[in-house]
Amino acid sequence: MTRRKLLAAFVIVFATFATFAPSAANAGTPLVAGERLGLPSKVMGEERTLFVSVPDSYARTTRRYPVLYLTDAETQFEHTSATARFLARNFFMPEVIVVGVTNTDRTRDLSPSRDPKFPTSGGADRFLDFLEKELVPFVESGYRTAPYRIFAGHSAGGNFAFHAMRVRPDLFQAVIAVSPWLVWDDRKGLAPLTAFLSGGGVKTRALFFTSGDEGDAMRDVLGKVSAALKTTAPSGLRWESANYPGENHGSVVLPSHYAALRMIFDGWSLPVDPATERIVGTLGEVKKRYAGLSERLGYTVTAPELSVNRLGYQALAQKNLPAALSFFRYNAETYPESANVHDSLGDALEASGSLEDALASFSKAAELGGKSGDPNTGIFKANADRVRLRLAMQAVETPARR
Repeated sequence: MTRRKLLAAFVIVFATFATFAPSAANAGTPLVAGERLGLPSKVMGEERTLFVSVPDSYARTTRRYPVLYLTDAETQFEHTSATARFLARNFFMPEVIVVGVTNTDRTRDLSPSRDPKFPTSGGADRFLDFLEKELVPFVESGYRTAPYRIFAGHSAGGNFAFHAMRVRPDLFQAVIAVSPWLVWDDRKGLAPLTAFLSGGGVKTRALFFTSGDEGDAMRDVLGKVSAALKTTAPSGLRWESANYPGENHGSVVLPSHYAALRMIFDGWSLPVDPATERIVGTLGEVKKRYAGLSERLGYTVTAPELSVNRLGYQALAQKNLPAALSFFRYNAETYPESANVHDSLGDALEASGSLEDALASFSKAAELGGKSGDPNTGIFKANADRVRLRLAMQAVETPARR
């Protein structure tokens, strides 16, 4: 069965209700939050439903994106994909693809051991086979993915997240375990987990686990996990834990995912001078910062296009043309498919008096914008026309001056 046949629109419509019913004439346009896919699984012997959200820039670029996988998609997908978009828009993390798996038999799939009180339990390893052998290859063959996978699970899914980290250490580079139900089956998974975290087999680069107001049992098991990590945490693992007073077992997921993504991509945002609200940094410092992030994350990352553009325009406003040109040229080299960076480089070239080079940059922006459907293509064309007119006027004026 082809992916096209599997695809069905997964549309979420946000409506504002007034005191009167809207007429057909002023009915709103649906906002697409993602897509719903069916993935037939030989491992599971059933079709599994996926919710997938791609970044806003996905259709306009050829970039590759980290992937955030999560369980309980029917309850966690919407707010998590919105949180990831929000943080990316505010430069706290890169844009990511979000892939959620809905449940069929949650107890079966997320429990690492079989508790006699739950006849279908104990299928976590089979579900891991599905993730590793079917879901991840399906996503990585069908979408432009970067080599960085994050896994997020809540409650039984949090217990599963720890289990995945231990028994498939190479599968995910970052793990988020929210209210992990490690008391499952008389805590049978707790001792192997703490021993693993104290040993040398941890491959995960970032771990974040949390709880709300959930009683002594949750506090006790997470205290033991923290103690194991504080004693002999692997040098390559960055980890944090958090408790959210006032949040219950269900509501704790939203603040947990927000904080976890901030922690995993800590340092993504360039520093800002609070007095001027300007981004701080030379091009050399920017390159050094993201080289360090690349080493920490384990894959090559580059400074965000919009952050570098902002540095360029700050320099341009201060009449520092060499610095402005260096930022814009770096962006044009790093994001050659972006119409916006070529338009920005054109601004700096025009300001420096290099009109022919400015015309080439504006024309490139207009060409790329037309191909990608960029809404600012009209502006790019107007910029090119303006510089073309300036060059024509110069050509007329030069003989007259002679």
